[in-house]
Amino acid sequence: MAWARIQRRGAVALGLALGIAAGRVGYAAAALTRLAITGGRQPLWRTPAQVGLPFEEVVFRSHDGVMLRGWLIHRADHDGSRAPTIVFVHGWPWNRLGNRAGCTLMPDRTVDFLEPARALAQAGFHVLLFDLRNHGESAAAWPVTFGVRESRDLVGAVMMLRKRPEVDGKRIGVIGYSMGANTAIYGIPRCQPIRAAVAVQPTSIGVYAPNLARTMLGPAGPSLAKLAEPLCRAFGAPAFAQIAPARAAPLLGPTKLLYIQGDGDQWGSLADAQAIAAATPSARPLIVAPSTDRFGGYLYVNEHLDEIVSFFEENLKG
Repeated sequence: MAWARIQRRGAVALGLALGIAAGRVGYAAAALTRLAITGGRQPLWRTPAQVGLPFEEVVFRSHDGVMLRGWLIHRADHDGSRAPTIVFVHGWPWNRLGNRAGCTLMPDRTVDFLEPARALAQAGFHVLLFDLRNHGESAAAWPVTFGVRESRDLVGAVMMLRKRPEVDGKRIGVIGYSMGANTAIYGIPRCQPIRAAVAVQPTSIGVYAPNLARTMLGPAGPSLAKLAEPLCRAFGAPAFAQIAPARAAPLLGPTKLLYIQGDGDQWGSLADAQAIAAATPSARPLIVAPSTDRFGGYLYVNEHLDEIVSFFEENLKG
């Protein structure tokens, strides 16, 4: 508890320091930096029951002991027999439901996980939705590392599922968005076998951070991102250049990966996504989704549910 209080006070102090340095854009710079360190706490705005999905609350620990919370949605006509399961891994600063427009500092749109979860449940899959550390209702474990330490949460989720009698532990798939896609790339090699995964816009932070900062803070944004990096590292975060999924992708081995990248993504880049896919041993051809912003790429899943369900059926039901 004492260390948690020190961290909170430190984040405030560091944010204020950055704000003073940033001048007119100080408030936004400070808020963005604090969010990059401490994560987001979007409230849960509905439950699976509200869209007709039977579920149960689950509480489990990450591989390094952080308490995590989520929902296990049972497949349609669940009779207790073992079935394949899909794990959703959300982005920053979202929660287990996805993203609700207007809940973050960034210009955003709603990304709904319950719609694809329902399609997968109707196709015969159990579905796990859970909050990563520092997000939703899961415990704090600063700092946010954009997939590196969050991978331990995915490992904990898979370990929990493999203890469930209704889950076929050899037929587990993952779908991750942004930070969640990074989490999948870093985490899957540590919890094999994972037969298949969909990675929606994984991103090297050396690409993402300056681009996001430019959108949020104007022309000075990339320089302010460089100023924020040592503040994040003071809390134990890796250097931005080290958070590069292409370096981890060769370890994915036999897992079938389907990558999705929007062509209008103003924060990530098609070249970065192509490099990650090229480094993945068992990657399908990269899907380039027409989009006008980053969120258009995320929405590809909801707009092409049959394609996503078919991918998992092909790789998890055989």
